[in-house]
Amino acid sequence: MPARRRGVAVTRMRHALGRILAVLARSIAIFVPVFLVATFVTFALRSLSGLSPARIQLGEEATPEAVQRIEAQWGLDKPFLTQYWDWFTGVLHGELGVSWVNGADISTLIGLGLGVSLSVATFALVIGILAGFVLGTVAALRRTTVIDRAITGLVTVISVMPPFVVGIVLVAVFAVGLDLFPSAGYIPAQQGIGPWLAHITLPALALSCDVVADVARQLRTALVSAYSENYVTGAVVRGLSPRRIFFGHILRNGLGPTLATLGLKFPSLVGASVVTEWIFGLQGFGRFANDSAQAGDVPAVQGVLVVSIVLVVAFNLIVNLVLARVTPASQRGV
Repeated sequence: MPARRRGVAVTRMRHALGRILAVLARSIAIFVPVFLVATFVTFALRSLSGLSPARIQLGEEATPEAVQRIEAQWGLDKPFLTQYWDWFTGVLHGELGVSWVNGADISTLIGLGLGVSLSVATFALVIGILAGFVLGTVAALRRTTVIDRAITGLVTVISVMPPFVVGIVLVAVFAVGLDLFPSAGYIPAQQGIGPWLAHITLPALALSCDVVADVARQLRTALVSAYSENYVTGAVVRGLSPRRIFFGHILRNGLGPTLATLGLKFPSLVGASVVTEWIFGLQGFGRFANDSAQAGDVPAVQGVLVVSIVLVVAFNLIVNLVLARVTPASQRGV
């Protein structure tokens, strides 16, 4: 019997590994052409925008000779495909070019801002998942009751509240009024976990509202739908306990839509936090993207877009792998 059990365990492990590898192969097969097309379109921005480093450095009154000289220094006098290939090979090596505005390395600039935004976005995602999971689960377990209606109303209110409004309220109450958190600034985690958490808590709370609402709504809908499935009825007939039915059947099948929703949430939290970063005085990824676009710094904007593409694809890959491992529906290819 022990040998048979080990054989069954090995077989299950092989099946699970096969599913994960299949998902990984499909994701890579999708990622490669998407990345190639996206980077090509991204690089074409300079030609489409008509912007030039000479115009930024010399102004609109620059002579054609001066413009030609500056563009030659930046390699913009080469054929378009040659420029793209030079830039693309640099991207593959983690080199995103040099800023037209200040000559700084774009990879370094993005790395500084991305660390701030990733900290806030990750904390916001954790808050959103935990709070949304609790609200969605309680609403599903108490469906059609006063508690369900109250949670649904709360989630609806949260979903329509703009992050910058929530941020202003949080600063006024918890930073200025109660003096519990700093109102602005950022301290890296290397300088202390406590100060780091204190500085990212309020912006993370402001950004988490949308995640809380989406997770709670998606999870409640999926769980309520799962309760009406035949496998739940069969589990009840077999005499399984409500707890085992919920965690072993309902929750596993209901997690799919919620996890799929999270696939786009994290990258959007990183990139769509410009106003929130302004409110809390954070020099993050979103603010860097906004400043670069306003300054006409095309290489910086291109670098921001490349990093955004990688974030979207990477996080969706992680979500797909989790789906393949956790939810039975996705394991069957549904």
